[in-house]
Amino acid sequence: MPTEILMPALSPTMEEGKLAKWLVKEGQAIKPGDIIAEIETDKATMEVEAVDEGKVAKLLVSEGTEGVKVNTPIATLLAEGESAGAAPAARAVPQPPPSAPAPASAQAARVGPSPTPGSPLSPHEGGVSSAGQGQARAAARQPTSAVNGHADSRILASPLARRLAKEAGLDLAALSGTGPHGRVVKRDVEVALKDGGVSAQPRPGTAVAAKPAAPAVLTPQPLGDDKVLALYEKGSYEVIPHDNMRKVIAQRLTLSKQTIPHFRLSVDCRIDELLRARERMNAVSPKEGPRAYKLSVNDFAIKALGMALAQVPQANVTWTEAGTLRHKYSDVGVAVAVEGGLFTPIIRHAELKSLSEISNEMRDLAERARKRRLAPHEYQGGTTSISNLGMYGIKSFDAVINPPHATILAVGMGERRPVVVGDKVEVATLVTCTLSCDHRVVDGAVGAELLNAFKMLVEDPVRMLV
Repeated sequence: MPTEILMPALSPTMEEGKLAKWLVKEGQAIKPGDIIAEIETDKATMEVEAVDEGKVAKLLVSEGTEGVKVNTPIATLLAEGESAGAAPAARAVPQPPPSAPAPASAQAARVGPSPTPGSPLSPHEGGVSSAGQGQARAAARQPTSAVNGHADSRILASPLARRLAKEAGLDLAALSGTGPHGRVVKRDVEVALKDGGVSAQPRPGTAVAAKPAAPAVLTPQPLGDDKVLALYEKGSYEVIPHDNMRKVIAQRLTLSKQTIPHFRLSVDCRIDELLRARERMNAVSPKEGPRAYKLSVNDFAIKALGMALAQVPQANVTWTEAGTLRHKYSDVGVAVAVEGGLFTPIIRHAELKSLSEISNEMRDLAERARKRRLAPHEYQGGTTSISNLGMYGIKSFDAVINPPHATILAVGMGERRPVVVGDKVEVATLVTCTLSCDHRVVDGAVGAELLNAFKMLVEDPVRMLV
């Protein structure tokens, strides 16, 4: 029987990708380790290696196909002695069927937009759903209960939601799940209890009693594409389709602004000593070879932020519903602008690396980021990040936190300004740095302590060398 080659998951959060290019043809013999295709994810184009030996029988997904779900068959492989006649014909990527129109009663019970299930970007549980949606889902699940009496074990629900529902005597089948893939989560149980609960564990085959529809709540809605296009004269614009990177950036930053309570702290750092130290260090650098380096101001900022997090460990954290993750190392992401978006490659253990190591590693990561050749582990994770727009002449700005980070440092340009030292006015080079913090896990005093530790290291760079 032909072996199916499946769409691989190239990162822990990948759910779909674009089959950018086939590097094999039908009838071609391949062996383990051969590169057979290029897959484009939200951040990079990556090569896919063959796992088994055989002959390519059929390419099921054509080049350039977007939205190919993970584990979807993309080709078939024949082992030695197998017949090509057994291979299935090429097929298109399955698309979700159009949803049937809901009954009038269900439409009346629906309040607000329903969340998109299975979003790989969301670390949080979904939004609030209405009782009408819960009744529709319960009706769909009821036959399972009638057949085997074990509906609860087949319903997608988190352990906490199961326990809370059991303690409250709620029927899980009557709840609408708003978590990934329709999973019932804690919030769904709390909403059901707030609305007065649902019937407790009905007998198999017993329909759940319908609840009165909640009154519709009018909330401002974003303009749809048709309304936006109607605002502009036809022919006065062109539509540029969003690629995967732009879609993911939009989703992640919308999630960040909606779910993370940002607050910002700003400080001016005097960098005259840093600039002198940088000049001396670059002057003694080997001109070529593996030990050569060329330090930038951003390299000092990466090192300083890594060391500051080590000095203020209560700021080196990540928020999760289960608890606060306090990280043991400072993994600093650095925003790199690329055509159509940006990457945030990670400098791991920045507090332990020398300035020259950070400089050379950052240069390599940035070059490969611009070519979209980073592996997922090189830009996923991290504990904080830096966004530097000083080279664009930006004096100061606020950066949006990149989940799951709890902080991000925005660095402006170095500028000659007058400063008061004692009773005298001097001219110094100052940089305005703004720290955005997630108030769920980093309080104001902790953020201020982190920013002051960063300022001391930047203004006295000798501290970074000991």
